[in-house]
Amino acid sequence: MKKGKVCVLGSFNLDIVAGMSRFPQPGESLIAHNSMMGAGGKGANQAVAALRAGARVHYIGKVGRDDFGTFARRHLDSAGFDAVTLFSTADYPTGNALIYVAGVDAENMIAVDPGANLTFTQDEIEQCRPAIAAADILLTQLENNLPAIERVIDIAAEAGTYIILNPAPFQLVSDLLLSKVDLLTPNATECTLLTGIEVNDIASAQRAAKVLHGKGIKALIITLGTQGALLSVAGQTQLIAAIPAVPKDTTGAGDAFNGALASQLAGGIPLDDAARFASAYASVCVERAGAAASMPSYEEALERQASAQPQIVQ
Repeated sequence: MKKGKVCVLGSFNLDIVAGMSRFPQPGESLIAHNSMMGAGGKGANQAVAALRAGARVHYIGKVGRDDFGTFARRHLDSAGFDAVTLFSTADYPTGNALIYVAGVDAENMIAVDPGANLTFTQDEIEQCRPAIAAADILLTQLENNLPAIERVIDIAAEAGTYIILNPAPFQLVSDLLLSKVDLLTPNATECTLLTGIEVNDIASAQRAAKVLHGKGIKALIITLGTQGALLSVAGQTQLIAAIPAVPKDTTGAGDAFNGALASQLAGGIPLDDAARFASAYASVCVERAGAAASMPSYEEALERQASAQPQIVQ
């Protein structure tokens, strides 16, 4: 696979993770069986995934001028990106997230303080125009302030850069914005909020896909966890089967999928094959603790894809 260029504009958060046997009830204190602190944020996680899955990556983010911001800069400088553009503000803290991971399925519950992530200025976004225009793929999410995301997408559209929007965490966005996106990658919850259709299986995802295409979206992948993912291009749908895993921490699964998907598309891989690779990549990721720290290499995901029998959904 040739190395394509992926530009990721997105959040950086410092993650504080507690492993629990179960989630606490309101007012209840529980003893965690482990805890860790590490780099996170959907943008930074997806940038690391794209990098380790084989792409050349330019990451763009914003942090506070605090200890967490110093941690962010050190982490990003050592990650191996082609380039990092990291803006900062003295008025807001670096984004941070408090995460519980609980139970045999390693499900998670997350509270995020976005802080500096919501303070991109129009001038800062304009400074990123050359990086966006030079990329094969722009990958962005909704964990930053919406006017900045809208401007980034406009710049990419003007430059002919392929745009992937992972609409997470959910924000209310216009149909006009959605129509400018080349590929939308919601999970079931985000798809429900975008369409008003309760999405919980392949059939309901297919109904929601029709609504989203009606909003002008060209292509979309609706991720459905262990049920796989629904790929829909101009109304033609196919199931991307899930690859079984023994989950340890599902926190970074969606980010792993999106980063790996972007890396493959940037390298010229067809969308359906890129989605299958991304499914294998996410399968390896959830078997490890931590989000950014758990992102596997291209070779590890390729081996998983070759050796695993896809999980068939009845």
